[in-house]
Amino acid sequence: MTKTLAALAVTLLLAACAHQPTPVAAPRVEPTAAQLEAARRVSLPAAELGDLLNKPLYRMQPAEVGRFLAWQQLDEPDLRRRIAALARKNIGQPYELYLLGEFPYETYDSQPLFSLAKSDCVVFAEHTYAMALSASWEEFFWVLQRIRYRDGVIGTATRNHYTEADWNVSNSWLVTDVTRTLGAPTQPYHQRIDRKTFLRKQFKIERDIPVQPFDDVYIAKQDVAAIEAQLQEGDFVNVISSRGNDAWASHVGLIVTGADGSRHILHSAEPQVREETLQGFIQRLGERDARQAGQNKPQLAGFKFLRLNDAPVVPAMAPQPRPARPAALAG
Repeated sequence: MTKTLAALAVTLLLAACAHQPTPVAAPRVEPTAAQLEAARRVSLPAAELGDLLNKPLYRMQPAEVGRFLAWQQLDEPDLRRRIAALARKNIGQPYELYLLGEFPYETYDSQPLFSLAKSDCVVFAEHTYAMALSASWEEFFWVLQRIRYRDGVIGTATRNHYTEADWNVSNSWLVTDVTRTLGAPTQPYHQRIDRKTFLRKQFKIERDIPVQPFDDVYIAKQDVAAIEAQLQEGDFVNVISSRGNDAWASHVGLIVTGADGSRHILHSAEPQVREETLQGFIQRLGERDARQAGQNKPQLAGFKFLRLNDAPVVPAMAPQPRPARPAALAG
């Protein structure tokens, strides 16, 4: 009897699977005459352009990315729209936290210097900006390091770990904090940036770095609707969470504009890169926070907005210093 029921269950399951609708493949995108002419100018074969137009960035090989970026500079000369186009070409990219490190340059973090296949929220934004500013794989990789590290010097201790105090400040050549200028009331918050303890706890690295008090402001979630029409494509978003008296940037994303003119946030979060309206994002996290009420978990507090600078110029990198030798061999 049991075997009969099991066999029947399997038969019904197979029948149900057999009648599932077959996913419809998206129609193939064919390059326009103007796109083919841009490809010709950068020596990109027409057949390869057709393939790349139908392949997401996260499935490309580095050499393909380099050729695509050269073409993209001609196809979309406007930086803001190029950022939006490249960001959308990574929709569906799988999410993974703590994705990148300094390996093999350093061994404190065994993750590699780059990954095209996956992203976390910061990696996604960094890659998108670096790709939009570059016309080759080599240039992309160079700009990426300039964005990720203080003065572009690769190292675990020189990485821009803290969003507000490190990333936003180090990349002021790329984005400018406009949170205070948008016309909405702002909420102050205070952070105690203890890089020495962070590096010791996270990476077992000893650095004598003094604690930095850091004061900042954000726009509360309920006040964003009044100012979001001022946001522009390519702007950088800091999502501010709070718990008790503490507040911090827990997530980042990019602003893009929907077909109806609404402002969207395009970001990497579990399970993959996605685009959603800014108000939809606020509503979704509000529903999450309601479910988690009383659990002492972070809650969405608001946002910081950083405006993409017009025609940003990538600063030169500081020279990579020679690694220190053991004290017994120094001198």
